[in-house]
Amino acid sequence: MSVTFDFSGDVVLVTGVGGALGSSVAEAFLDADATVCGADLVEPGSDDFLLSDPDRIDFYGGDFTDESVVESTVDAIVEEHGGLDYLANIAGTWRGGDPIEETDTSTFDFLFDVNLKTMFLASKHALPHLKEREGAIVSVSARSSLEGGEGDGIYRATKAGVRLLTETIAEENEGTVRANAVMPSVIDTPMNREMMSDADHSKWVDPADIAGTILVLCSDATGVTSGAAIPVYGEA
Repeated sequence: MSVTFDFSGDVVLVTGVGGALGSSVAEAFLDADATVCGADLVEPGSDDFLLSDPDRIDFYGGDFTDESVVESTVDAIVEEHGGLDYLANIAGTWRGGDPIEETDTSTFDFLFDVNLKTMFLASKHALPHLKEREGAIVSVSARSSLEGGEGDGIYRATKAGVRLLTETIAEENEGTVRANAVMPSVIDTPMNREMMSDADHSKWVDPADIAGTILVLCSDATGVTSGAAIPVYGEA
């Protein structure tokens, strides 16, 4: 069964828009006729910017760990487009490999900034505008956030934080803004293929499939769903 979406007239902000998942989310919303505003520290034209046609989006460069940048970006989007309907918190990364006693504090700070602080700041400044349109937030947690594990405890903690903030936002904005999270396992990205070259890539989840789930969570099809963490594991 094929599924199509119509987000014409709607405005979405996608953070981390240049990455593998962020670019897939942007493309899915574009295909559904949404106005896509994308934010990233990586600029279009860089080898690390994976969105194939960045001219199709309104791009906002900047560091989303800086509250002043987030605030000014959201304000600029609302001024330009008249409002904001959806926020897709995609910005994030993975670091690991060391036990806690060997983990540098700089790694702790980096992961909490990129994975959790960006989600917090974007949500904080988007919420007043999302309330006006009874919009939705979808953020990216992780399957590994459900339990502790060897070697990447800081990453797991940040993604657990994303889940808890999602539940909090849903509770605080019941009836006005829906907030949900997706929980991938291993996503089929260039970075993951490079780090795990010997793994069975066929079991990894295509970013486009996760993007489809994010569109569902923003759509009227899930109008009664908020505060959920949705598994998007595939066979990984």
